[in-house]
Amino acid sequence: MTWTLTIDNIAGIREGEATIEHGVNAVRASNWQGKSSFLTAIETAFGTETRLTEGQNHGHVELNIDGTTYTVDLDRTNGAVTQSGNPYLTDDVDRVCAELFAFLDETNEVRHAVRVGDNLEGLLTRPLDFENIDEQITNLQSERQQVETELNRAQNAADRLPGVQEKVTRLESQLEDLQNEWDQIDQESSTDSGARDELSNLRARLEKTKTDINRYDSTANRVEEELEEKQEELEALDIPTHEDLEDELQNLQSDLHDIERDKELLQSIYEVNQRVLEEDRLALLTDVSHDMLTDQLACWVCGNKTSRDEIEAQLDGISGRLDSLRDQESSIRSEVNSLQQKQQTVRDAERKQRDLRDRIGELESQLDDARTSLESTREKKATLEAQIDELEDEVSETEDHATDLQSEIKYTEAELEDVRDELETVETEAAQRDVLEDERESLRSEIEELRTRKERVKRNTRDAFDSALDDLLDRFNLGFETARLTDNFDLVVARGGREASLDALSEGERELLGIIAALAGHEAFDVADRLPVMLLDGHTGLDDTNIHHLVDYLSERVDVLVLSAFPEYDDFEGHEVSPTNWQTISYQDDVEEVVG
Repeated sequence: MTWTLTIDNIAGIREGEATIEHGVNAVRASNWQGKSSFLTAIETAFGTETRLTEGQNHGHVELNIDGTTYTVDLDRTNGAVTQSGNPYLTDDVDRVCAELFAFLDETNEVRHAVRVGDNLEGLLTRPLDFENIDEQITNLQSERQQVETELNRAQNAADRLPGVQEKVTRLESQLEDLQNEWDQIDQESSTDSGARDELSNLRARLEKTKTDINRYDSTANRVEEELEEKQEELEALDIPTHEDLEDELQNLQSDLHDIERDKELLQSIYEVNQRVLEEDRLALLTDVSHDMLTDQLACWVCGNKTSRDEIEAQLDGISGRLDSLRDQESSIRSEVNSLQQKQQTVRDAERKQRDLRDRIGELESQLDDARTSLESTREKKATLEAQIDELEDEVSETEDHATDLQSEIKYTEAELEDVRDELETVETEAAQRDVLEDERESLRSEIEELRTRKERVKRNTRDAFDSALDDLLDRFNLGFETARLTDNFDLVVARGGREASLDALSEGERELLGIIAALAGHEAFDVADRLPVMLLDGHTGLDDTNIHHLVDYLSERVDVLVLSAFPEYDDFEGHEVSPTNWQTISYQDDVEEVVG
């Protein structure tokens, strides 16, 4: 298995091409040679990154995996970068899982949260926000209700089955006795059989007609009662007002997207500049004059003279704006959730209204048919009674018994046929019980699984964290005994037999815990089944020995592992990716330089 990656104007790579093999792939180069940009290009091909080369308006990346080609184009329009093409990942949940748990670069949110000591619950459960669990539960509950209605019908059929079977047996025995009696009378009778047969047929038809009248009358009453009930239910149904709801929701979601984009941009600016100050690396960007009261320097953005205090004050202002954006994001997200709930309530009410109207239409049609059939059958009864009265005068009194007997035989045959049809219907409905019970149990289990999914994911995440930590503790010489995720997803460590602050750990130990936390999410959400690759960058806190231990551990869990590596690192057991023929850009000394 060999992947081919072609890159144009992605991050710091103007032009480049490389192959990726199954197993470990180490991108070996010094700083400013495109290691991190190469990983960014992979993220772009998978659909999670849009970093276009500075000063360029179009970028392109193409990834060929086992004969399937994925292409992504980036275009800058009015200062904003848009993505098009067919990336590897198209599902929102898959993309979130990749960003949080598989693409472990320096900007990975889980690693950053561990680095600064933030709570991890929101990050390690974020993919659940895209699964619409409540909507899935509502749909499954509606489906279960329909199955339960069908199951009640099948259960009623099963309860009726013995009685219907007994009725069939009784009618078959009764018909046999009547036939025997008729055979004996027929041999002794010398009366004209023509009139007798006709009278017998008329009487049998009359009895059948009376039965039909009772059935139609019962059906009409039952349908009329249900129709009245459904009409009352329809009149009582209240559909909430939802004018402009869709537009309002769309506007809020658009505002939320803009705020998230602004927050991400400000966060990137803040983190990069804050890191320069915290690590005292101002000399990388500008000349610094160390005065007695404060450091004097030239702003690396505008070139004006300034001081470290003024830059820190500006960063504090950016931090304040970030807090404001977060508050706006939380408020708008709350409004979006509220509107989505209102939207679902309206849809449920409208769906129920449609169902009631459809059912009322069906019942009105059934009631009309029943009344029409009842009226027609009553007219038929009157006609038969007149015909029987006229014919009875023609048949001798001695033949009355034979005529009645033949009428009873024909009526019993007709009744037996109806009961046999009823038996077949009841047997068919009753036979569905096991299938419907299995379906109901399956739906119940699925609903219960959805209801408990978040807690199970949280539990599985903590278990996966413990498992990964136990494995890595055996491989690394760490300055703490153990660590764990609390029920509230705070990360705590034990050092010297007591709980210790994360600030007391080395940079490498914090970075390792951040990677372990991301691996816990990788395991809990089955990310290995969603995408075949893991990326590792920004691991300078780990020495050569420890990075090899980590790579060995990660390579056991994914098909493809791509990591950045400095030239001084020992060789890895796998494929080496060399940027020698790439054209990259460098911003050293504030001058863009094409390298390659």
